[in-house]
Formats: sequence, C-alpha cells, structure tokens
Amino acid sequence: MKLWSHRILLGFFWLSGFLTLAAVGTLLIFLFTRGVPSLSLELIFGDTDPLKALFLQERVFDGLFPAIAGTTAVVILSVSWAIPVGIAAGIYLAEFSSQKVKKTFDFSFDLLAAIPSIVIGLFGLTVAIFLHQHFSHRIYPCLLISSVALAILVLPYIVRTTQLSIEAVPHPMRAAGLSLGASKLQNLYHVVLPHSITGILSGVILALGRAAEDTAVIMLTGVVATAGIPGSLLGKYEALPFYIYYISSEYTDQKELMTGFGAALILLTICALLFIAAHLLKNLLVRRLSKH
Repeated sequence: MKLWSHRILLGFFWLSGFLTLAAVGTLLIFLFTRGVPSLSLELIFGDTDPLKALFLQERVFDGLFPAIAGTTAVVILSVSWAIPVGIAAGIYLAEFSSQKVKKTFDFSFDLLAAIPSIVIGLFGLTVAIFLHQHFSHRIYPCLLISSVALAILVLPYIVRTTQLSIEAVPHPMRAAGLSLGASKLQNLYHVVLPHSITGILSGVILALGRAAEDTAVIMLTGVVATAGIPGSLLGKYEALPFYIYYISSEYTDQKELMTGFGAALILLTICALLFIAAHLLKNLLVRRLSKH
C-alpha cells in the first residue's frame, strides 16, 4: 500500500511539473508565432533613421523605441531604489532584530506584498498631487514617482527573499566564524552573505520581472502614450506594458493588434536580458565573496 501511494504521489509531482512546463512552452510558442512576424526596424523606429534615434538626434513618433527606453529606465530605477533598502531590511530582520520586532515587520511586509498594484499607483498619484500643491508646480506624475511607486511594489520580494536566504544558512556554519574570533559583522560579510547571495539575487530577479510587467502603477504615475523619451526624472515617459494594454483594448485592425504581440515579445526580451545581467552579477559576487 505504501509503495502504491509513493508511486501515485511521485506521478502527481511529475505530472505537475510537466503541466507547468507545457503551459510555459505553449505561451512562449503562441507569443513567438504571433510576435516574430511583426518584428522589424519599422516597428521599433518607425520612419526615423535607427542611428539618429539611438543617438537621440531625432524623435521617434510611430515606433516602440521610446517605450523600450522608458520601460528599461523605470525598471532599472525602481529596482535601484528597492535593492539597498530591501537587502538592508532583510539583513536586519534576519540577524539583528528581536522576535517582537521581527513579527511586526514580517506582518507589515506580507501585508504590503498583498496590496493590489492599483492601490500603490493611487498612492503614487496622491504623492504627486501633494508635491505639486505644496512644493513645486513643476512636479507632476513622472518617471521618478513611477519608479518610487514600483520600488514600493517590489520591496517585499527583496526583503523576504533576503531574510529567508540568510536565515537558511546552517547554524554550524555561522558558529564557525564566530568561534574563530570574527565579529558579527565580519561573520555576516565573510560567511553568511556568500552562502545566501544566490537566494538574495533570486529576489532581485523576481523584483525585476514584477516591475517590468506592471501596468496599473505606471498608468497612474506618469506614463503617457506619446511622451517620447523622458528628458529628466521629472518627465513623462512611454512604456511597453501600457502600449500592450492600449493596443489590445483599442486596436482598429489585425495589423495593429499584431504590433501588440511584437511589443510583448520585445518586453519579454528586455526581461530576459535583465535576468541574464542579474545572473552574471550573481556569479561575479559569489566569486568575489568566496575569495574573501
């Protein structure tokens, strides 16, 4: 009886893994078959010369280049705000906080992770209105406010993965450094972090994907369909998720809808490049920390 139950459970696990891979594969095949035919320089740069567009000598009016630039900028900015705060908070909760403080912050970050993104976007819009009324009339919903709002959205992923990765380091490994006379900070840097860096950067990768795909936050905090490439942090910008949403809900013919699939494929490519960069950074940090 136990042998049959073991086989049934193992078969269920295999089936679940297969269905997951099949779902992802089907989605990717569908996206590639629809998106690849619409990919072209014209889709990205429109009637503008690609070199002049890349060197910002001419503005692209009917291509996706401004949306690509805006998406990349807002994702990198948002993760740049969230990484130092999230990792520092995760280290504090795992290594230095009392149990009472840890329970309070754990609940707070879990609650923050459960807040719908549209609420975060509304908060960002409220902040923009407040700053416009009380500090400067030049402040409107913009790239800076969008990036800060997205940073708040992805912060729980980085905090929790950092905390759990550090807490997962075995106690004998922690005690070895302390028993040799290392201080708690030295033990954290030379022993704990090198063995938890993979988990920490996994949280960063999750944050990258979450920031790249969100539409609700940026719709309320600065994205505009024809804004062009932002000239500053206080400028409006274009983004691929908003373009995909706009095209899928307002398209007038089949050709226009196909550009939405092309934009989705470009967005997926941007995410893949960011993930690859994060993995390369992870390998570099692991090698450098292991040398110490």
